[in-house]
Amino acid sequence: MENRIAVVGAGAIGGYVGGQLAEREFDVTLIDPWPEHVEAIRREGLSLEGMTEEEHICPRPRILHVTEVQHLAKERPIDIAFIAVKSYDTGWATGLIGQYLAPAGYVVSLQNCMNESRIAAIVGWDKTLGAIPALLSAELYAPGRVRRTVARGASAHDVFRVGEVHGRITPRLEALAAMLRTIDTVTVTRNLWGERWSKLCVNGMRNGIGAASGLSGNEMDRDEVTRRLSIRLGGEAVRVGQAQGYVLEPVRMHDPGTLARAAEGDKAALDRIESEILAAAGANTRSAEQRPSMGQDMRKGRRTEIDFINGLIVEKAKETGLPAPTHEKLIRCVKRVERGEIPAGPENLHAIA
Repeated sequence: MENRIAVVGAGAIGGYVGGQLAEREFDVTLIDPWPEHVEAIRREGLSLEGMTEEEHICPRPRILHVTEVQHLAKERPIDIAFIAVKSYDTGWATGLIGQYLAPAGYVVSLQNCMNESRIAAIVGWDKTLGAIPALLSAELYAPGRVRRTVARGASAHDVFRVGEVHGRITPRLEALAAMLRTIDTVTVTRNLWGERWSKLCVNGMRNGIGAASGLSGNEMDRDEVTRRLSIRLGGEAVRVGQAQGYVLEPVRMHDPGTLARAAEGDKAALDRIESEILAAAGANTRSAEQRPSMGQDMRKGRRTEIDFINGLIVEKAKETGLPAPTHEKLIRCVKRVERGEIPAGPENLHAIA
């Protein structure tokens, strides 16, 4: 019998993945707390745009308001539930859908940060998997409209990483990978935690800068101050992950050790990392207006995930006795912008840099 799939959080990533699966005729139900978004999809479908006209599709997935989820009790249970909300909403979103899981059903964190432990606390470790949208950037820019902002095939690396928390390759993990592979490329990993921390390094070195400065990804990369600040953030995060015992994967396109040495003042390493960043910016592989997700949240007046990204790096740094001063300063800056005490702008980063 075909798996029943639920996606809790039909925003940029959840909407893109859920909509793509619906287009391929998987049995998908989207669930979202934004009423206008839900009603727009019901009226007009879910517009999914890409970097080319050929990528533009408009599936019509089933979508529920949060207040309608109780209707699932009258239906066949959910086999696979993707959690695609912001990290601070993980608990309620997992509790919402967890009660409708089939006996062999499971929950997949399709999020930034490291939320598997929060999910497992509610449904159990045996029902918890991870899926990292490592190279999938998207934006929910209007009700019912999601835009992918990185071109397909722009990187030699796979777009998704999927893994079990215990690191074994299981039949359900292979099945999950096969499903996501209908959307884009997938790596089945035995190193979920290393992959998670490596993506956390990427988010830690880019998201907060975007939120505090208001700059797009390309603007951040081309400016020497923000570029070098990003490198320092990335290097600190790498050292914390290594001290935690994680086996790190490439951080964006960078070797983790080289990134850490660049942050610590090694000129050869810095030259190499900067050349990689500038080459990627010059390749025009993403929209010039693409902003990291935290920058998008700040522009929309939403709460940011700074405590779950840079905050987690600081927390783990303290556990291991390592310094993470750049992350601490960035957190304070982002929170001032978030509270409306100062406007977003590149000048906010000068004191940190």
